[in-house]
Amino acid sequence: MMLDGKVSIISGVGPGLGQELAYVFAREGSDVVLAARTESKLQQVAEEIARQWPGRRALVCPTDISDPDQAQRLVDATIAEFGRIDCLINSAFLPPAFTMFTDADLSNWRKAYDVTVFGTLDLTQRVARQMQTAGRGSIVFINSMIQRKPLPAQSGYASSKGALTAAARMLAKELGPSGIRVNTASMGWMWGPPVEMYVDFSVASGRSREEVIAEITKDIPLGIIPDDAECANAVAFLASDYASVITGADLNVNGGEMML
Repeated sequence: MMLDGKVSIISGVGPGLGQELAYVFAREGSDVVLAARTESKLQQVAEEIARQWPGRRALVCPTDISDPDQAQRLVDATIAEFGRIDCLINSAFLPPAFTMFTDADLSNWRKAYDVTVFGTLDLTQRVARQMQTAGRGSIVFINSMIQRKPLPAQSGYASSKGALTAAARMLAKELGPSGIRVNTASMGWMWGPPVEMYVDFSVASGRSREEVIAEITKDIPLGIIPDDAECANAVAFLASDYASVITGADLNVNGGEMML
């Protein structure tokens, strides 16, 4: 198991990649701290972990990471329960409205940045202080290929993710001497609840399912829409000791749609 004996905080544990990260980390041997705003969803994930991996511990911590007090409570609860933090997976985000830049309400961008950028960095800072004391740790920012593959009406989302890429590289440089690795994993299309909803909506609008999927996969060399769980596997590797000499990297996890 890649993460045997680890303690991992995962933010943004919701439908899709967030919950799959929790399941994969538990499967790979890590106790997990589940953070998101919706407590009922966190409880469901914790119950599923208990069912599939008896003995694995899953701590439920309802958290809005844009609230500094809640972020600190998350860190404190983790230390109280487990005594340390080995991995932090920053999956929480809030996309701004998808509008063309000249029509955008920048106050909407600010709200999104409060979660995606500042909330993420605030939580990371609090966790990094704990990791510095321990002299080790692994931090992964969940990112998106949108930062490098521009699409109309997504400048707000792309710029927020681009900010995390720049921050991760700087943090890798600053925190490396403390034994802390910092990386990002850039996702593309992922087969899970959000994309399933998009496909179903397109089909309801009169398009065939095959046509919609073919349009998505035409630029993906592997010819598939990567599954949420498969993408979570890549994040688990990046967080694990198998990637012990990888830091400051941005791993493309998108079936080859974006190659750098």
